[in-house]
Amino acid sequence: MHTAPILRVRDLSISFGAVRAVDRVSLSLEPGERHGLLGTNGAGKTTLFNAISGDVKLSEGSIEYKGRTISRLPIHRRARLGIGRTFQTTLTFADRTVEDNLRVAVMGSHGPRFAIGTWNRYGAQVQAARAVASRFRLDEVMEQPVATLSYGQQRELEIAMALASDPELLLLDEPAAGMSPQARGRLIEVLRSLPRSITMLFVEHDMDVALSLADRITVMRDGAIVASGTPAEIRATPLVREIYLGGKH
Repeated sequence: MHTAPILRVRDLSISFGAVRAVDRVSLSLEPGERHGLLGTNGAGKTTLFNAISGDVKLSEGSIEYKGRTISRLPIHRRARLGIGRTFQTTLTFADRTVEDNLRVAVMGSHGPRFAIGTWNRYGAQVQAARAVASRFRLDEVMEQPVATLSYGQQRELEIAMALASDPELLLLDEPAAGMSPQARGRLIEVLRSLPRSITMLFVEHDMDVALSLADRITVMRDGAIVASGTPAEIRATPLVREIYLGGKH
């Protein structure tokens, strides 16, 4: 039985003055899909990604989540609907512990933000957040300030925080950026192990990471989609090799 897309972008355009960063892009994600957005710098993929998350306003077109138009909803409203995201650079509370950060993530989706006195209301959710952290082996550093963690651990914590909000749609902005090969391999393993109840859209510059994670890939250039397909199809597309791989692969 065919299921309706969990995310549908229709004829989306974004302009900054005279510059059109995204030009009439349409795409959709099926429930449980892992979908990668690829392209060189300036291709428009990050702007499209930020529009879906609510960081950038649309000039034209629409965004639908689970059949509901969310084009004008602010970020926090989208989060309450089940959309979680990470950023290109880590956004955590460096002077607080790993567990404190996870608690804040839980409250951001289930209750009032930063209300320290309300933490005990979310015992079940916090336990679930700890379970998420254990996927990244962060359970061993729960009481440490985030500032003492390695860069790779901080990236993993941000993803754990996004997962702690119990999202149905997870948006990952270059999740493997700056990670060591070992940490990158562990990240891929964890993301692959996530249940298919979570749909995933990610921007990633590392082609190997993208090809190993995605069910489907969309490639952008000059604000438009130039290719879309399975990892095997994308790898075999001459145009993609030319614009993304330099024509050498």
